[in-house]
This record gives sequence, structure tokens and C-alpha cells, in this order.
Amino acid sequence: MARNMEEQVRKIVHYLMQDAGSEHPLGSLEVHLQPDREVIISVLDKLQILLFPAHFGRKKQVSGFAVKYELGALVEELYSALVTQITLALLHHPDHSGEAKAQRRALAGELAGDFLEKIPMLRELLKMDLQAAFNGDPAAFNKDEIIFSYPGFYAIMVNRIAHELHLMKVPLIPRIMTEYAHSRTGADIHPGATIGRYFFIDHATGVVIGETTVIGDRVKIYQGVTLGGLSTRAGQGLRNVKRHPTIENDVTIYSGASILGGETVIGEGCIIGGNCFITRSVPAHMRVSFSAPELQYKPDEFAVTDLSEYWTYEI
Repeated sequence: MARNMEEQVRKIVHYLMQDAGSEHPLGSLEVHLQPDREVIISVLDKLQILLFPAHFGRKKQVSGFAVKYELGALVEELYSALVTQITLALLHHPDHSGEAKAQRRALAGELAGDFLEKIPMLRELLKMDLQAAFNGDPAAFNKDEIIFSYPGFYAIMVNRIAHELHLMKVPLIPRIMTEYAHSRTGADIHPGATIGRYFFIDHATGVVIGETTVIGDRVKIYQGVTLGGLSTRAGQGLRNVKRHPTIENDVTIYSGASILGGETVIGEGCIIGGNCFITRSVPAHMRVSFSAPELQYKPDEFAVTDLSEYWTYEI
């Protein structure tokens, strides 16, 4: 039995070496270097502290000078982590994969610095998203509750971070960020999606927003909404083609609605009802819904009317 297992292991390893080697030479370690997912998640955690220092910073009372020092140290940590991870990510960029590490690291330093300069802008956008969530949800007790616990707000925060890196053409890292947020919140927002100001996702679960989606200002969507493509049959032939809808300003989209297609435009001020399936443009200021099926109510002939036997307990 032991001899058979040894032979099985040998065959499996041989197959894996042969198959993997057909795609990449296994002896070339640098080809397989890639960003570290755990480090990228820690980068998100640090960015969350920078964006909301009063909520996620040091918990015990300290002086303003100490807070200033700690935030400065955090920025340095972020810069160092981003430079390292972007240097690795650039191995997957067609224009930089063949460059020496020193060249990639120099570019990574520039990109990391440019990104950190966007933190004030990101905070201003998120403050507007926070206000949109508070104004749009009567169940919100206060803004602190939204920052600490709302999955939709977290998904938006991560997307806004990832989108900036995506615009800089940083490979892999933006998608790792948004897929982490997807696993944590249930909202799948591609980092390529363009999202305007004052954006709110209520409940978040099941929301899908595709890569080439364009969303205007003051848009509110509910759980289960899909802003997707009509078909991906052409596969990679659709790369860089707009295949997801445009949602103009002041639109509300209720739960379960699907809006598909790159030429589909939902006009300003529209209200899209729950479970609508839309594949063509809608003029501004329209209410879109479908007639609900007629509900029928009949007595349940199998219903149990005497529940006494279910409420008998022995002590």
C-alpha cells in the first residue's frame, strides 16, 4: 500500500511539474512573484485608519502631537508597503514585465506617491457617501454606525481606493482589493467602474457593478441590483469595449433590478422598480415597473388548527 501511494505521489508531482512548466518555466522564480494578498488587505486596513482616524485609530486617549506622529508613521508604512507590492504587480504589466527590478521599483515609488496624494480627495468623496447613506436610510442611528458596520459603505470605500489604482494602470492590486470587499460584503464592484459623488448602496448583498459601468451623482441602489453586460460570448474580444450601462444623476434602483448593456442609459431622475429587467435606454424622469402577478389567497386545507400537542412539554 505504501509503495502504491509513493508511486501515485510521483505521478501527480510529475504531471504538475510538466503542466505548470508548459505555461511558465518553474526555475524562474521572479516570473511567479506577485502581490501578497494579506499585505494588500493590511494596506486597506491602514487606509481605513487614515481616512477615518477618529474611528479606527488609537483607542486610548493621547495628545494631538502623538496622533500626528502616529499618522505620519502610518503614511510611511503605507508608502513602503505600496512600493513593494506595486513593484511585484508590475511584473504582470505588459509594458514593464521585462524591466529590471530597480526600474520597476522606481516607477512603483512614483505611483505610490501619486496615490497617497489622493487621500484627501478620497476622504471628501467618502464623506459625501456617508451623508448619502445617513440621509437615505431611516434605520441609521448615526454616521458612526454606518462607518463601523454598513457593508455597502465599506464596499464603496474599497472601490474608490481601488479605482484610483486602476486608473494608474496598476495590475492585480485593485482587483485583489475589490474581491476582498466582495467576499466581506457581498457587493461585487469592479475597480474599473466609474462612480459619481454621494453614492449609496443599501444592504449591499448581491449587488454587481461591472467594469465599464458609469454612475452619476446622487445615485441610490438596493440589494440584488445588477449593472452588467448583455453577453460575454465574445470573451476577450470585448476587452476595452463599453458593455455595462450608464446611470445618470439622481437615479434610484430598487432591489433585484437588472440593467444590462453598454448602450443602455438610464436617464436622470429615473426610478427603477424592483425586479425590472432592462436592456434598452430609459428617458429621464421615468418610473419603470412591471405589473405584479395577481396574488391568490386560498384556505390551506392541510393547515393544523389544533396546536395543543405542539405546546406540551415535559419538565
